Amino acid sequence: MALEAFGQSASLSMGVELELQLVNTFDYDLSSSADDLLHLLARKPFPGTLTPEMTQSMVEVATSVHTEYGPLLGQLRQMRDTLLQGCDRLNIALAGGGTHPFQRWFEQRIFAKPRFEQLSVLYGYLAKQFTVFGQHIHIGCASADEALYLLHALNRYVPHFIALSASSPFSQGVDTLFDSARLNSVFAFPLSGRAPFILNWEQFSQSYFTHMERTGVVKSMKDFYWDIRPKPEYGTIELRVCDTPLTVERAAALAGYLQALCRHLLMRTEPAPQESDYLVYTYNRFQACRFGLDGVIVKPHELEPISIREDVLATLRLLQTHAQELRCEPALDEIERTAARDGNHASYLRRCFAANPNVQSVVRAAVEALPQAC
Repeated sequence: MALEAFGQSASLSMGVELELQLVNTFDYDLSSSADDLLHLLARKPFPGTLTPEMTQSMVEVATSVHTEYGPLLGQLRQMRDTLLQGCDRLNIALAGGGTHPFQRWFEQRIFAKPRFEQLSVLYGYLAKQFTVFGQHIHIGCASADEALYLLHALNRYVPHFIALSASSPFSQGVDTLFDSARLNSVFAFPLSGRAPFILNWEQFSQSYFTHMERTGVVKSMKDFYWDIRPKPEYGTIELRVCDTPLTVERAAALAGYLQALCRHLLMRTEPAPQESDYLVYTYNRFQACRFGLDGVIVKPHELEPISIREDVLATLRLLQTHAQELRCEPALDEIERTAARDGNHASYLRRCFAANPNVQSVVRAAVEALPQAC
């Protein structure tokens, strides 16, 4: 059958989902404490949505729908503080970061939920290796066709969000030399990568999705692990390439940057997206994962190489008017500091490791960073 109708959503509204690590307080390994934390925090209202994730050592929080950066940041801070209070009562700690630096995937426990158990049967050991932590950003779209346009217009900017959010340089006890090692785990899934180049919702729904459904490969949009996917039930597109940052301030800034960028793209002053844009997509995405802001990408229309850092800074200059209209100037200020001076959180964690060269100190640094900007 055809995909459900695309829901109504205010254009450029936004919401954020964050997957967070639960760690113990004695050796900073992951802690299978999601059940306990969810039970504890269910006793009183939570300032957002709190749900389990694939394994017992992680939880996901989601904001409500926002139109401005300031209230979004305020809610993220409230959720963080509530989680920290709950973790303190359970004597566990909470951290951002895209990977845990030394967890052993085979020790992870699948959360007892039918969908997670089904995925565990389907994907085998990959399900437990999927104990990685990402930020998802939803942007509201006025129509289904607008959603598909934005999804593909954003293709050349995907490396920006990978590089700016990258916070997973360590895995299995070693420096991977990637700024975002997390995305290597995501790429292992068969329905990951880019969405098919379709700009018409009727064609996407009745031709592509219906055909995929008939194959038995997918049952819903949840079965696609694309870098950006439409979410018809929300009336949004969902950007899924970001590592979970170490701070909610960085998470909110990434959402504000995406909101301003989408407003710019909807002005349609840039060349319309086309299939040939994707010729350099995989290469550009690799550069962002491997080298972060120091990666060099190829702009698909000009076919010119440029560093991701320079491209971010040039894009910020284009977005100033949009930021003023959307009241997200502080978000763009944070992005500029990240690109021009401070670096991403992968760089921060490497500096922490250089100062105290053991992987436990890296987790401790992530735990200590969450209540404060870094």
